[in-house]
Amino acid sequence: MSRSATVKSDNPLVKYFRDTRAELGKVTWPTREEGMRLTGIVVVATIISGIALFGIDYLFGSLIGLLIRSL
Repeated sequence: MSRSATVKSDNPLVKYFRDTRAELGKVTWPTREEGMRLTGIVVVATIISGIALFGIDYLFGSLIGLLIRSL
């Protein structure tokens, strides 16, 4: 084995990409339908969280405004 082949195989970056590719081969990927369903769930949860955070922010903003005006 030549010296350059040994150095290349010992390169940490090459090893990282080789190991990453091997691990990605072991992944059980979701079907298109599962991916679409899970994406929908994430979108709905994000919208609900955004609405809830907006409501809490609005409530506290109003309370702070009332407190400042009363002083």
